[in-house]
Amino acid sequence: MAAATPDYTKLMKDMLGAFPMDTSAMQDAFKSQAALAEKMSKVALEAAEKSTEVSTKWTKATLAKVGEISTVKDDPADYTKAVTDFASASAEMAAEHVAAFAEIAKKVQMDTVELMMAAGKDIQEEASAAVKKATDTATKAAKTAAAK
Repeated sequence: MAAATPDYTKLMKDMLGAFPMDTSAMQDAFKSQAALAEKMSKVALEAAEKSTEVSTKWTKATLAKVGEISTVKDDPADYTKAVTDFASASAEMAAEHVAAFAEIAKKVQMDTVELMMAAGKDIQEEASAAVKKATDTATKAAKTAAAK
């Protein structure tokens, strides 16, 4: 005589049915994560755009100064003056543009910290709500089981 093979599919359905699950908490967590990723992407893209603007401005200013060096001079001493002026202007531009990059980085850092703090608060609230809901569900299930 062959033994009957247990129906594990039915067993799993019955077992999982005894423990009702609410997937809305997982869906809410996914939505929150996606919203955070979108906000972080906006911060990164804005920083990239501003950095590109600073780089372009710096490049254009440098090329304009190089144009001044490359013009023909009447007196050989004028070449030395042009190079000195270029070096001085380059140092000034470097300081100005590095400060602009620092401001961009500072804004990115502040925006990131602000987003992470807000996300932490949201996650804490969601976790608290999920735990409360799970506790209520477990309590109901225990009371129902005790009543049987």
